[in-house]
Amino acid sequence: MTLCNVLLVDDETAFVETMTKRLMKRNLTISTAYNGDEALQQLENSKNIEVVILDVKMPGMDGIETLKEIKKRFPLVEVIMLTGHATVESAIEGMKWGAHDYLMKPCEIDVLMTKVDQAAAKKRRHEDRIAEARIKEITSRRA
Repeated sequence: MTLCNVLLVDDETAFVETMTKRLMKRNLTISTAYNGDEALQQLENSKNIEVVILDVKMPGMDGIETLKEIKKRFPLVEVIMLTGHATVESAIEGMKWGAHDYLMKPCEIDVLMTKVDQAAAKKRRHEDRIAEARIKEITSRRA
């Protein structure tokens, strides 16, 4: 299990509080937001968030709109969509816009943890590749 910084976004306060406790027991660092705008603000303020667990159905900016904005502004952040109202259409749309995965509420905590670990590992691999490319670019200029 990797240590990881996660942003949990859901408009249901009780769900956020319960999930925060459950995920913190599993050594995750959890930030929370209760809507899409708050989520984007959290990502702006905290550059170390690796994975967002994002509810699809929220008032105002819904999960798909929030996902699109996250991918536009923070392309390396991985997003796991979570919903109690899953439809094939919303799952397909979420994946099309770059969601790492899509889970039904309530989901098994172990399944969610596996998805979070996979998403964090994917983000770190991308960051490593970017760093390697920059090093190659710098060293090739000197040659």
